[in-house]
Amino acid sequence: MLATSSPVKQNRIAALDFTKGALVLFMVLYHWVNYFIGLEWPYYPYLRFLSPSFIFITGFMVSSVYLSRQRVESFDITKRLVTRGLKILLIFVLLNVGRILALPVLSPGSSAFRQVDEQSIVAAFLTGNFTTKIVSFSILVPIGYLLVFSGLLIPLFRRFRWTSYVVFALFFLAASGLELMELPSMNLEILSIGMMGVVMGAIPMEKINKAVSHWFAIGIAYALYTVAITRYGVPFLLQIAGTFLTLIVLYAIGLFSSEKSRVRGTIDLLGKYSLFGYIFQIVILQLLAALFRHRGPDAYVLAGTFFGAFVLTIAGVEVLDRARHAAAGIDRAYKLVFN
Repeated sequence: MLATSSPVKQNRIAALDFTKGALVLFMVLYHWVNYFIGLEWPYYPYLRFLSPSFIFITGFMVSSVYLSRQRVESFDITKRLVTRGLKILLIFVLLNVGRILALPVLSPGSSAFRQVDEQSIVAAFLTGNFTTKIVSFSILVPIGYLLVFSGLLIPLFRRFRWTSYVVFALFFLAASGLELMELPSMNLEILSIGMMGVVMGAIPMEKINKAVSHWFAIGIAYALYTVAITRYGVPFLLQIAGTFLTLIVLYAIGLFSSEKSRVRGTIDLLGKYSLFGYIFQIVILQLLAALFRHRGPDAYVLAGTFFGAFVLTIAGVEVLDRARHAAAGIDRAYKLVFN
């Protein structure tokens, strides 16, 4: 993707890196609220676009990158996507096993093993509807499913151009129907948004770049969305709208802002390591939460933990990037895990 001489392609990659990097920074706030304030925070609904945004971009890249490789055999792409999806699911399992093992050390007297039951496993891998914090890194599951599912559908994508539209419609109708029956499935809803990303990834980048230049229309749409979630909360339809509009805004900022500033460079770097940044910030916040678990909602603790998580996330990504350039072994290990 980086080896291109096309100006449009370069802008597109830079803008996507900026978008993903900005999402990583917003995610620090999102996770910090989860660990130190709670879901009762009145502004929490305004951050509900974050998890779906990551899987939307994943689906977008599946379509715009892999499905655009006309000269690559379908089996090669299938193998690549399925392998990457299974890796992400394995990372999810290993991270949560590590968390369960570390919990008694971080919080003496606590044992997560008692909370691991059939219901929590079903929630993790099927519904996505959690009643406790026993599972972390939950967005990795639908992302892994999306990659595996997309890989298996590659031959059908090649033969029937409307495949992604049909699959998205089926997922959307199923998720909407479950919500109407008051049996929502968060994993299915997020997976539906991922398939919407696959649909959108088929649109030529020139058209997307032209569409995001209409700032006035985007601003009006976002204002209406904000009013809607303030009044109605974040049902599935508004979650889709919020994901789509927020990504348009972030992408437009990335497309039209200068790429030479220090701040822009840092955000772009976070975007290149978005999966690592997502995992690393949760680990940092869990450590901070364990360290300050007895301090209560002290203003200094809240400010310090948020600032610490924000800075350490950036620092962790920068250290990793430099280490990859300095040591071939670290680079190979990173590619083995994250590529």
